[in-house]
Amino acid sequence: MAIIREISCQTYEVRFRFYPTFGQRRSFKTMNYQILINETFLNLTSDVNLKPIEKKHVLSMANGFEDGQWQFADLHRFVWDNVAETALSVKERNCLVGKAQSQLIAAAQNLRLTDKSDDIGKGSELAEIILYGIMKHHYEALPVVPKIFYKQNAQDNAKGADSVHIVLSNDDFSLWFGEAKFYNSIENARLGTIIESIGNALNTEKLKKENSIITNLQDIEHLVSDDLVRKKILDALEVRKSIDEIVSRIHVPILLIHECEITAKATKLSDEYLKSVRDFHMDRAQHYFEAQIKKLGSLHKYPEITFHLILFPVPNKKKIVDKFVANVEHYKDQ
Repeated sequence: MAIIREISCQTYEVRFRFYPTFGQRRSFKTMNYQILINETFLNLTSDVNLKPIEKKHVLSMANGFEDGQWQFADLHRFVWDNVAETALSVKERNCLVGKAQSQLIAAAQNLRLTDKSDDIGKGSELAEIILYGIMKHHYEALPVVPKIFYKQNAQDNAKGADSVHIVLSNDDFSLWFGEAKFYNSIENARLGTIIESIGNALNTEKLKKENSIITNLQDIEHLVSDDLVRKKILDALEVRKSIDEIVSRIHVPILLIHECEITAKATKLSDEYLKSVRDFHMDRAQHYFEAQIKKLGSLHKYPEITFHLILFPVPNKKKIVDKFVANVEHYKDQ
């Protein structure tokens, strides 16, 4: 059994920049959560036999409490602050500038609400929106593909990545193809599902399809102002080029929102609670990457891809999903 190294817990308030789709930048808005782990997996494990682990990272977050209750409202506000950009095209958002209520109504029409009927997929659409928000506000990614908008029907759920982003670094860039799941549990038996999904999304033809969507959209023209960087991105994603030429640029953020007994029993962000969740997530990260390496390690492109495991505990999945579905139905009825 591998031993996970103990690391210190960063318990600080994170201030997110919320950028409007168009117009002036908004003021800072605070989401009350704690960063429990933000480390490379290499610094967390002592298992010297587990390879390759150099391009793997772990981000663990915990939402806050108020009056002894987990802050459900904060999570739902975060979802609805980000829903329009995940579910509407640029053209649709352009038509609704300055009409916040209309944007929410229009976005709701594009939500598939698979959460309502599919027990296995319940919460998947909600998780996609949360991953979008984390990508935008934590990793400072550019939302080049409003993914929910391009999932035309329920049969598209298993096709391609759940989110597609570009992260700029000076005059260079990286491609982020994300996966998002909302689970009742993240015990070992559940990890295979997400690993299989990631393996499917990393299929060469699916990656090329994602790249072609990026290059065919006008979004990148608005989001990347530097002409040279924009040309570099479009040239790199040119459909006739081999995926091998860009595989080292690929990052895979893997969001696992999960029901957590520790969180359900907690009433505040105490040191004991934070340590318990951190220890649990460190254990889950170890088992997850062990399973991923075993399942996907033989893929030709695997060693060059960077993976980010993102863990977010909630006290009650059903309560969160039911509220989200009710809100979507409300806006659909408008």
